[in-house]
Amino acid sequence: MRDPRDVILRPIISERSMDESENNKYTFQVAKEANKIEIKNAVEEIFDVTVMKVYTMNMNGKVKRQGRNEGRRPNWKKAIVKLTPDSKSIEFFEGV
Repeated sequence: MRDPRDVILRPIISERSMDESENNKYTFQVAKEANKIEIKNAVEEIFDVTVMKVYTMNMNGKVKRQGRNEGRRPNWKKAIVKLTPDSKSIEFFEGV
């Protein structure tokens, strides 16, 4: 069993994710090898909430250029966590 803070890397704060937080959906960057069960357990342990569903997606890194040199950003994994209606909200996303 891994530490929950190794599974959840950071929250994703964007306009779209803030709109979804009104519907009890919160977006996080997670470890690439984490599965939905590990993500659910980590969110429940860190934020003391009840998770109803976890959606995951693998995001491909973008190709970036600087002059004639071309590189790639790393690939990463995103998870959208939907909380139960009776669960409290995650305070980190409040007031942003």
